[in-house]
Amino acid sequence: MTVIALPSLLLPMTGVAGLQVLALVSLFAATFIVIEYTVASPSFVEFRSAPPFNRLRFIALTAIVLILSLILRGIEAPSTLTRLMHLLAERIGYALDFPFSPVRLMLLMMPAGTDPAVLDVLRMATGLSYVVALGSTLIFAAMLGAHHWPARNGAFNVWVNLPMFDPTAGGDIVARLQRDGQVNLILGFLLPFVFPAAGKVASLFMAPFAMTEPHSLIWIVSAWAILPASLMMRGIALHRVAGMIHSQRRRNYAQAAANGMLPT
Repeated sequence: MTVIALPSLLLPMTGVAGLQVLALVSLFAATFIVIEYTVASPSFVEFRSAPPFNRLRFIALTAIVLILSLILRGIEAPSTLTRLMHLLAERIGYALDFPFSPVRLMLLMMPAGTDPAVLDVLRMATGLSYVVALGSTLIFAAMLGAHHWPARNGAFNVWVNLPMFDPTAGGDIVARLQRDGQVNLILGFLLPFVFPAAGKVASLFMAPFAMTEPHSLIWIVSAWAILPASLMMRGIALHRVAGMIHSQRRRNYAQAAANGMLPT
């Protein structure tokens, strides 16, 4: 609830209807998360009992929303903190604004004649958000080896941690997990490039994204950054689970062979 309400707490939001919708969405999100983490059988949230997978994603989303809100707040009410965020985001944005980069593609998505000030804000927002999202993915990948995730949390329950994955659907479970992991990694890598292109095509048939409105900019850029990072983290996690199952199979096979229980 706090993360969803954060932009409205730091930035002015006009209209009673908008505040009512915000309160409704915040309440729904909070209720959904509480239910998913308290019931015995989750329905959508994956890796519920395998921290810090979801914690890293939540921290990354919170950091992106908070930083973008501070940058946009600094335009109207500058302070030492907002100036620092603005300077950091400006340098990162220009460093990542090169041909065919995700930041450049997001800028090219905007319609011709867009105010240069809007493009500057979008460059800062996309550059810093992309770095935060990529950093969270690298941190998760580094923690796999350092903390032996998810084995350090005890036995890994596929039913609880992968509620959308059916182990009995057919086919080898290791091959299916590896295939799903590869698909997630590919989608996570391509999505920052595909999203601007899809937005450009969509603008030919409908009104372009209202990136000039601060709240819209925050949530569009946040989704653009965090969804690919989540997909890549999920792909890494699925590969790790597949490796755990494969290793367990090999140990069981070796033990059975040592006990003379394998068929000749």
